[in-house]
Amino acid sequence: MGWSMSSEAEAAGRPTGTTPGLVCAHHHLYSALARRMPAPQRTPTGFTDILELVWWRLDRALDLESIRWSAMLGAVEALERGCTAIIDHHESPEAIEGSLDVIADACAEVGVRVSCSYGITDRHGPDGARRGLAENERYLRAGGRGMVGLHAAFTCTDDSLAAAAGLAADLGVGVHVHVAEGLVDAGAADRLSPLATDDWLLVHGVHLADGYELAGTIVHNPRSNMNNSVGYARPARFTNPVALGTDGIGADMLDEFRVAYVRHREDDVTATPESAWAWLEAGWDLFPEAGDDVVTWSYEHVDPWSLAFTTGVGPQTVEVAGEVVLADGRPTRVDAEEVRVRAAEEANRLHARLGEV
Repeated sequence: MGWSMSSEAEAAGRPTGTTPGLVCAHHHLYSALARRMPAPQRTPTGFTDILELVWWRLDRALDLESIRWSAMLGAVEALERGCTAIIDHHESPEAIEGSLDVIADACAEVGVRVSCSYGITDRHGPDGARRGLAENERYLRAGGRGMVGLHAAFTCTDDSLAAAAGLAADLGVGVHVHVAEGLVDAGAADRLSPLATDDWLLVHGVHLADGYELAGTIVHNPRSNMNNSVGYARPARFTNPVALGTDGIGADMLDEFRVAYVRHREDDVTATPESAWAWLEAGWDLFPEAGDDVVTWSYEHVDPWSLAFTTGVGPQTVEVAGEVVLADGRPTRVDAEEVRVRAAEEANRLHARLGEV
C-alpha cells in the first residue's frame, strides 16, 4: 500500500504522531475478568475442550454486575491503548436480559464507542436461543448501536441461524458470528452462505476452504488463534475485506497489528507490514466514527514499517467526538485505579461461582 499515518495526519491537518482512533473489530469484553481464573479440572487437549472447560464455564457464571465491571475495565484498557471503538460479542446465559445495555452504558461512561451483540446459541436449549434473539432485538429496536450476534454455526440449529439472519435483515444490521475457528466448525460456510450478506462479520475463518463463497468481512484474530491452537487463517488469501480483532485478549490493536504482520511474514517471506496495516485500517470501514477521533502517540513515526518494529508506543491524548477522554495517558471520565479495584473484586466473585456451574 505504501500508506503512512504520518503523511495522512499531515494531509488531514493533524500533527504527526497522531492517528484516528483504532478499532477492535471483534472483542469479548467479559474476558477482562478471566485473568487469574482458576485452572480447569483437567488440561484442555483441543479447541472444544478449551470452550467447554474455560469459556463456557465463565459465560454461565456471569451476572449483570460482573458484566458491568468487565466492560468498564475492558473499555479503560482499550482507551489506554488508543482504541476508541469496540465491536463486542457477548454471551451470559444466566444473565441475558439487559446485558447489552449494561455493556453499552459502561463503555459510554468511559468514553469508548461500542457496537454490541448477543451470541445466540442452542447450547442451552430452544429457550436460551429464543432469549438471546430477544435480547438482540430489544437492544437494537431501542436504538442501541450493534449487530445481531450468533455464537457459531456448530452450536446453532438451522432455525436459529435463519431467525438471526431474518432479524438482522429486518433491522438493517449485519450478523456477528464466529466462523470456522476450529475444525468442529469447518462446515460453517455451507450452512451460512445462503444467509450471509456483505454487512456480516465473519470472525476467524481459520478453516474456511480455499474457494469458499461467503459474504461479509472476515475478522482476523492472530493472537487468539495461536492461543487456542486452532491454526493460521492465512488472511491474505481471502477475497473478502479483512479487519483485525482480539477475540477478548484486550484491545491493544498495535500489538495485534505486529503479531498479524510477523505471523504473515512467517507464512510468506515476501509479506510486509503494509498488509497487516490494511487489515487494521479496515476497522474504520466498520466503525467510521472512529476515523474522526484523534490519538496522539508517544512516538512520532506512526507508519506501518516503524510501528511493526517499535514496541512500547502508547497514546498520550485521546479525543473522542471532540472531547479529551484520555490526557497524559489517563482516562478523564473515570478513575482507572478505582475501576481496576472494583473489577478485581468482581473477578474474585465470578471465579468463586465457577464451582457452581
